[in-house]
Amino acid sequence: MVVLTRAEAQERARVVRVRRYAVDLDLTRGEEVFGSTTVVRFAVLEGGADTFVEVRPRELLRAELDGAALDPGALREGRLPLRGLAAGEHELRVEAVMPYSRMGEGMHRFTDPEDGCAYVYTQCCMADAPLVFACFDQPDLKAEFAVSVTAPREWTVLGNGVAARVDGEGGRWECAPTPPLSTYLMAVAAGPFHSVRTEHAGLPFGLHVRRSLGPHLEADAAELLEVTRRCFDRYHEIFDEPYPFDSYDQAFVPEFNSGAMENPGLVTFRDEFVFRSAVTDTERQTRAMVVAHEMAHMWFGDLVTLRWWDDIWLNESFAEYMGYQVLGEATHFTDTWTDFAVARKGWGYDADERPSTHPVAPDPDSVPDTAAARGNFDGISYAKGASALRQLVVWLGEKSFLAGINEHFARHRFGNATLAEFLDSLARASDRDVRGWAESWLRTTGVDTLVPRVGESEARQWYVDVEHRGERPHRLALGLYDRAPADASRLVLRERLERDVPGGGGRLTVTLEGPRPDLVLVNDLDWTYAKVRLDPVSWGTVRAALSGLPGQLSRAVVWNAARDMVREGELEPLEYVRTVRAHLPREVDNAVVQGVLAFARGQAAERFLVGAERREALGLLGEVCGELLGVGGGAGEGAGGAAAAGSGVRLTAARYFIDCATDPAELLAWRSAGRVPGGGPVLDAELRWRLLLRLSVLGAVGVDEIEEARAADPSARGAEAAARCRAALPSAEAKEAAWEAMFGPADALSNYLFTATAQGFWQPEQGELLRGYVERYFAEVVPLAERRGAAMAEAAGRYAFPAAFVDEATLARGEECLTSGEPVPALRRRLEDQLDDLRRALGVRAAVA
Repeated sequence: MVVLTRAEAQERARVVRVRRYAVDLDLTRGEEVFGSTTVVRFAVLEGGADTFVEVRPRELLRAELDGAALDPGALREGRLPLRGLAAGEHELRVEAVMPYSRMGEGMHRFTDPEDGCAYVYTQCCMADAPLVFACFDQPDLKAEFAVSVTAPREWTVLGNGVAARVDGEGGRWECAPTPPLSTYLMAVAAGPFHSVRTEHAGLPFGLHVRRSLGPHLEADAAELLEVTRRCFDRYHEIFDEPYPFDSYDQAFVPEFNSGAMENPGLVTFRDEFVFRSAVTDTERQTRAMVVAHEMAHMWFGDLVTLRWWDDIWLNESFAEYMGYQVLGEATHFTDTWTDFAVARKGWGYDADERPSTHPVAPDPDSVPDTAAARGNFDGISYAKGASALRQLVVWLGEKSFLAGINEHFARHRFGNATLAEFLDSLARASDRDVRGWAESWLRTTGVDTLVPRVGESEARQWYVDVEHRGERPHRLALGLYDRAPADASRLVLRERLERDVPGGGGRLTVTLEGPRPDLVLVNDLDWTYAKVRLDPVSWGTVRAALSGLPGQLSRAVVWNAARDMVREGELEPLEYVRTVRAHLPREVDNAVVQGVLAFARGQAAERFLVGAERREALGLLGEVCGELLGVGGGAGEGAGGAAAAGSGVRLTAARYFIDCATDPAELLAWRSAGRVPGGGPVLDAELRWRLLLRLSVLGAVGVDEIEEARAADPSARGAEAAARCRAALPSAEAKEAAWEAMFGPADALSNYLFTATAQGFWQPEQGELLRGYVERYFAEVVPLAERRGAAMAEAAGRYAFPAAFVDEATLARGEECLTSGEPVPALRRRLEDQLDDLRRALGVRAAVA
């Protein structure tokens, strides 16, 4: 399938203006296809123009332009040519039979294994609208949408505009016409939903989920609606432009590839956000942030839309920043930036150090087509971009920042805009050099590093000289801490200084009276986006007293510094894990516990350590979790940790205790008891499956136990968990069956079942059993991606990659695949990033060998 190029989009936008889409969908044609009839009204600005409309049907039934039939056989690779168009108004009618997707692209159809009910929803971003309806598929050809749907009588239909059942026509629904929208934002969801409806600010609000998850939605509806209302009100306090659509529905849909999608009036979320088991407050905060993030898109992306995909950051960076900021201002989740620091910022740092990095706002020529743009939905456009905006607000001031945003909305309402136009709006609101700031922050790649050198003079003075390895200016805080006189394990803040580090590699020097602090923390409070280091005295202080550092955000900055030192080969991974063992049992912030354990288990132990050192690391992490729980190896001294830990920390500890277990005996005892001993969490559905997965890896259970658990949990999530466990079993038969399911010609697995199988397949404990599959992966992943499309290509590159094999042979075979295998762009990007992570892991191992 050809992809749209920027040059093609520019030419089409030069000669075409789209007025209106009337889209009529028939969802009653069975499980494989649906009917799609589109009437497009558009104007041509230049007589004799040639252009095309996109549609990717199972069968193109007919097409008419201004009443004259077009040849359906002219359709090539998803493009129907329109040649020699006269200047003026035109009407195109396209009737087609369209395929349902199992990959979350276009119109996805899902049958719930729990009750047999079917659901469909659209995902048109970024180039999949032609899988649903015929269109001029580019973001700067906005048009009004009038959507009608024929569905089974028992279904509910949702759309961008308020959907109403047509009187006397059973399953016929019509959605209210919309303001001008980009094609990638058109949305429909339909099925026998369980819905919770209310009204706020004169608008209908709704929550929707498949029927089998209805009780779980009811349990969380009050919280979800409260977060929605509070964020909605806060956006109306800071934005001059009111919410621009007629309703606000939030549909939690199955097998959704992203976290959520900002369809105007109908935001779609992955339905894992409807929790069916116990979760931590951190996870509830993450869900609330996604609600706030998607709501920000109603202005950033929907009201004012990027002109071309080089400006993805105008959508995602802003929504990411506003999501965290507004959630913290408007709800009881007041410590959002700690979670951002430990859960999101590392994503940006890691992406920015790979060969695939790109500026937050890349040069348009570097995004020549939609395939290239797809790879930029990454840690740069989200985490780094949001970090840059947070720094901009610190530097510019919130008042000027919001004034510039409101100017931007007013100038480009229901239109499209570029970086240059956004900067024009900011410049009108401030006398600071925002264009110069943007050149330094948005047009460059890489991460600056700030390295302090601390000394004392004979005149009872001390100084810190911050070396700036990079080019960007930074506004930051220096935290000065001393050990408490009565308790050397506790630190107290002496002073926090706000300072500017000049751009162009300039240094920052501060000289103050008195003795040097025990800890000098550069970028305290995490205002800027930069890697930081600790001077030797400061590192010694945190090694002894990190858990006594006041402020979870300050502790997060230190943990991130240690994380980066490990990745750079400056701190031995086992020493990092020993620091975790020393201090994490006294951590009370679950976001910090969760983030640190994720890196310690998933990177330090899993990829950077081998043999006895890996076993030692897993043992130490098990002790950390046991101490937080008051069980296992940490039980003897665990009363303090367990008593201090809240329920969220204890749940996180239980999860990672399971993941770090190397002896199945204690896990089998937990499984038999149905709960973690000592008053720990009950083994609900998710914990039971997590425990069964680890037992499967260790060979302590077999197919019978997995099938017994599957029978007890007939849900879709149970099906995914069972697939994960079966793939994890350490037998040749189980591995071959899992491989055939993933890569065999049947291509029967949905996106989620493929991902679950891949997650279970590669296990470091099973190296000899799995080694032969490394070669098979690189031989078979390229044709798989070609057959099944971009979503599968990303899943296969992310989850099915043989990450358990950290060796030169895997690296060499992967590089050969890139140069000779011709992977599709979505797979190529994933493989490039995986191989760079593999090189880094090899480098870390070499540095500590």
